[in-house]
Amino acid sequence: MVRATFDDPNLVSCAGLVPVMRLAHQAGLHDAVADRVSLPTDKGANPAGKVATIVAGMLAGADSIDDLDIARHGGMRSLFGGVYAPSTLGSFLRTFTHGRVRQLQAAARDTLIGLAARTPLLAGADVLTFMDIDSILRRVYGKQKQGIGFGHAKVGGYNCGSAATTPWSRRCRHRCPHRSSRPPRCAAVTPAPAGARRG
Repeated sequence: MVRATFDDPNLVSCAGLVPVMRLAHQAGLHDAVADRVSLPTDKGANPAGKVATIVAGMLAGADSIDDLDIARHGGMRSLFGGVYAPSTLGSFLRTFTHGRVRQLQAAARDTLIGLAARTPLLAGADVLTFMDIDSILRRVYGKQKQGIGFGHAKVGGYNCGSAATTPWSRRCRHRCPHRSSRPPRCAAVTPAPAGARRG
C-alpha cells in the first residue's frame, strides 16, 4: 500500500480543518469537555485539548490511533497549538470506562446543542421535529470490555439504542442495562428528547 506523507514543514495537508475546528470551539467543544469529562492520573490531563485533537484527526480521515498523527503532519503545527501525539491520545482513550464515556456523551450533546444554535438549517423546527429510534449492534473484541454480551446475533458486542432527531441531527447511544445484550428498551433513549428540547 502506498501512503502519502506530508512531512515538509511548509506543506499543509488539511487546511480545511481551520474553519471546522474554529466552529467547534465556538460551539463550545472545549468548554463542554473541560466541564464534563474528568479522568484520573496524568493521562486524563487537559481532556479538552486531547478530544479536540482526536476530533480533528477523525475529520481528516483518521480511523485508528496511529492515524491521528495526521494532525501533526508537515505544517499543521503552524495552524494548531496543543496537538497531542498518537501515543498520548491512545493512553488517554484507554482510561475511559463506561461512566467516562457517558461524560463524553454529555459533552458531545452540549456541543451539538451549541452547534445547532449557530447553524439554523430548517425553519419551523420549533413546531415539528421527527425522531428516529433504532437498535444497533457494534461488535467489539476483548474479554475485559465493559457491558458486552451475546444477543440475538450471537456476536459479542454492544447492543445499543440509537436516536436521531431532525432537522438538527443528534445521536444518542446507550448500552443495554443487562449483559444479555437484549434490544434496548424505550427508556434507554430518553436522553434524546431531552437533548432535542434543549436544542
